[in-house]
Amino acid sequence: MKEDIKRGDAEDINVINPNSKINSQTNSKSMPPKEIVEYSTRKLLASSEISLWLDSYDDIFSDFDPRPYPDRALSDDFLSEAKRASKDKVSGKVVLTFLIPNKIRNLKDERLIRRRLREHFNKHYQRMYNEVQKVNRQGFLFMGIGIIIMFLATFIAFSFGEEYLFYTFLVILLEPAGWFLFWEGLNLMVFESKKIRPERDFYEKMAKADIEFVGF
Repeated sequence: MKEDIKRGDAEDINVINPNSKINSQTNSKSMPPKEIVEYSTRKLLASSEISLWLDSYDDIFSDFDPRPYPDRALSDDFLSEAKRASKDKVSGKVVLTFLIPNKIRNLKDERLIRRRLREHFNKHYQRMYNEVQKVNRQGFLFMGIGIIIMFLATFIAFSFGEEYLFYTFLVILLEPAGWFLFWEGLNLMVFESKKIRPERDFYEKMAKADIEFVGF
């Protein structure tokens, strides 16, 4: 299965072979023979954001899952290549194009596969979206509790000073606890959520993508 990504020129296309150990950039001279790829197909590849060459529909799915297309797990190779290719797409709608030999095309199977892909991408996008929201809520909660604890420590220090050993001990105990919770909450909201966002953004792009099958 090969993947072509538009680089801004119809004659400059990246060809990615997920089965090979080295992915290299090639121009139109290194593409498949002219009798296989016609001019209309070249134009489609150049205008598409992500294009995949398929030997069969099974290339999209896991080899270890024997279930029918509506329930079958997607291939890790397909997902990893799609993630890498989608990084070039900063904004706007992604077009995911599958090129498949005309002799094996099946419109019924294509409808089922299209539905399965949309279901997978929407499900994982919702999951990652909820994960980001959960991390942000937890970070906000930690920050809020930290601020309250620091305010309490300040109130005790201002009201009682160092006259009482117990209140002095509370201030010593509460101040670092408040700072810890505040900075841990800030870390969750800024850094931890940032680690999840690329995965969420990928599934968001793919959930909104136009999925097309084109024979050659």
